[in-house]
Amino acid sequence: ADKGVTPNVRSYNIMINGLCKIKMMDEAMNLFEEMQSKKIEPNTVTYSTLIDGLFKSGKISFALELVDEMHGIGQPADVITYNSLLHALCKNHQLDKAIGFVDKIKGEGIQPNVCTYNILIDGLCKGGRLKNAQVIFQELLTKGYNVTVWTYNVMINGLCKEGLFDQALALLSRMEDNGCIPDVERRNEDNGIIPDAVTYDSVLCCKSAFGFSLLC
Repeated sequence: ADKGVTPNVRSYNIMINGLCKIKMMDEAMNLFEEMQSKKIEPNTVTYSTLIDGLFKSGKISFALELVDEMHGIGQPADVITYNSLLHALCKNHQLDKAIGFVDKIKGEGIQPNVCTYNILIDGLCKGGRLKNAQVIFQELLTKGYNVTVWTYNVMINGLCKEGLFDQALALLSRMEDNGCIPDVERRNEDNGIIPDAVTYDSVLCCKSAFGFSLLC
């Protein structure tokens, strides 16, 4: 500024991004407050950068506050930003908050994608909340979402961990009914969902872990 160069929103975004990458979040937030005090309006890039940095630094509550602030000023976050926050909530075992967060973004008119639900289902299964995961999984099928192999893998693995082998096998069969080919080397010409090696490993591991034969 002393040389006649006035920082703008792009300048601040570059500096904030650099600080976030090295996890200097206090300094990044100070710059955020400074630009506001100078009447330089933060844009979506500013918010998204800070939100990403905050959740990666474990400061989830601050990240959620910024999401609310974005919504309040008419700059709602996109589904990618929401997915990042959802992943952070699940990773930190805040599963009730994660479920509520998905409900909240739907209420704000943001349509969760299959990746959103994959993150939530994975977090619930890993957190011992299989029943919640099953409800959401069934909802996806009912609403016609393009459920991925990864989603099936997570659910089958979750069922096996709970000793629900019959349900795991039934779900594997359901994959085939949805256009799957039980051959990990080939893909359906109609782009159906194909169980991969991970799917079979999830089911077959039950045999070695629990002495339960799945091949009879």
